[in-house]
Amino acid sequence: MIFGFVLCTSPQSVFASEKLCNYSTYRWNTNLKKAVDIKQVKRPYSSLKSNEIDPQTGCSLCIEDQALISIGKIKPFRVCKAFASAVHQELQRLIQSGEVINKVIGYRVGRTKGSVDRFGNRTQFSNHSFGIAIDINDQQNGLYDRCVTFGSHCRLIKGGQWKPDDKASLTAKSPIVLSMKKLGFKWGGEIKGKQKDFMHFSLSGY
Repeated sequence: MIFGFVLCTSPQSVFASEKLCNYSTYRWNTNLKKAVDIKQVKRPYSSLKSNEIDPQTGCSLCIEDQALISIGKIKPFRVCKAFASAVHQELQRLIQSGEVINKVIGYRVGRTKGSVDRFGNRTQFSNHSFGIAIDINDQQNGLYDRCVTFGSHCRLIKGGQWKPDDKASLTAKSPIVLSMKKLGFKWGGEIKGKQKDFMHFSLSGY
């Protein structure tokens, strides 16, 4: 890993130079299969709750903690300021070396994981919510469930079909995957369990 993290020891972001925290968010409803409770949040950093701050990095849900990255023709995306520079430099280097990167999705705040409440809403913020995860080439690197090991039995639930021979698809030996691992990220294609998320990189892999 080429960057270090500061552990957050109080209910306040390590980037609390701004007085106000702003973010837009939603809940994913598993019954309706869509985003619900979409809202805009604006309040002081000092009032942030523990679930609004990633304990490993100190990155919060606040857009003020995020850096905008622009690389070539890719639509600009945000990641946490803690490692934005490293991600920017590495992805730019990969593209210049000939690797195919058509799309990157970073920061987006939503409760899309964890248990569900009595209304069918997910209750926990995703890693994307803190800007500590990115998805690369989602249309060639889908998210599958029922997939302890990849095969025809796996069910595609998001993104496009994963085809290892496609230049935009990611594999364990892909330079993109190897480079992201060097930065300290884990690849969702190596998740242990019933899901394989070939587009996804985060510190935990999930």
